[in-house]
This record gives sequence, C-alpha cells and structure tokens, in this order.
Amino acid sequence: MPSRIDREARKAELAEAAWRVILRSGVSAVSVRTVAEEAGLAVGSLRHVFPTRTELLVYSAELMMERVYERIVSLPREGTTEAYALAVIKNLVPFTEQTRAEMDVNIALVAEATAVPELKVLRDSAHEQLAAACIRLAALLREENSETPSEGAIRSGRRLHALADGLALHLMHRAESEDLERVAELLEDEIQSIAAGRA
Repeated sequence: MPSRIDREARKAELAEAAWRVILRSGVSAVSVRTVAEEAGLAVGSLRHVFPTRTELLVYSAELMMERVYERIVSLPREGTTEAYALAVIKNLVPFTEQTRAEMDVNIALVAEATAVPELKVLRDSAHEQLAAACIRLAALLREENSETPSEGAIRSGRRLHALADGLALHLMHRAESEDLERVAELLEDEIQSIAAGRA
C-alpha cells in the first residue's frame, strides 16, 4: 500500500511541475526533460512514472479536474441556495490566484487537444460536467429536483454555463478589482433571476 501511495504522490508532484512549466513557458515547453528538471528529478525517474509526454499531459489535466471537483463538493451548503450557487460558480471562474492559474493551464491544455486526442476527450468531458453542474444549480435555484430538471431549468442552466464561460475568458484578459466586482454582480443577477423564475 505505501508504494502505491508513494507512486500517486510522485505522479501528483510531476503533474504540479508540469503546471508550473505551462504557466511559465506555455504547453509547448512541456517535455519529459523540462518537467523532470522542474521537479528536481532525473529524466529516467520521470519516465518510470510517465513513459510519454502524452501520459504526463493527460494525467496533469485529470488531476486538475479532480482537484476542482473536490474543492466544489467540499463547499459548505450553509446559507441560501443563491449563496451556494454563487460560491460554486466563483470556483469555476478565475476570481482568485489559484483559479486563475487553473484556467491558464486549462486553456493551454485545451489548445493542445488538436495534437493530443486524449486531451480532447477530457476537454469534452469537462465541458459536459460543467454544463450538467449548471443545470443542477438552476434546478436547485428553481426549487426543483436536480436529478430530473425541467426544460426551464435546462435552459437556465445552459445560460448560466455560457455566462460563466464568457466571464471566465473576460477575467483572463482583465482581472482588476472593478472587473471582479462587475463579474460577481452579473453572476449574482443571473442567479437571482433563475431563483425568481425570470431566467
């Protein structure tokens, strides 16, 4: 069991090193050599865990998705449904240094999907999961069963998804305090409209 834990810890360490390389130099700079150097390991040690660059990139993307998911499911369900929905969406939009870095890495990995088909599968899966999460949030806001959302909840969820995606890209270009405030207000307005049945 400890050897499995050690291997998982080493994989995560290497994925995090790959993220740092992407943030600093772009995804094209990711290679077995550059990531091994970033992690302070010999190339042979990295190849023992990830024999190919593709395996390293795919695992790096999977780990990022997993960590975002874990962060969201651990959000407390205290307060109003509107406050909870806003907290979820704010974890998917680059409001903080951490979520901004995740978005930077995610965009770089999505751009690499043309060359690495395995990343395309992950990209499409992440898109579908986010769409489904927004629909579930819309159903909760409309006080419906989130497992069997109505057509109205589906439409509202799709609009919320599109708004979150667009605002995320906006913040990647500009993330001054006034932009963050404006984005938060737009998300709050949309969430309130869904809860009131106006959206």
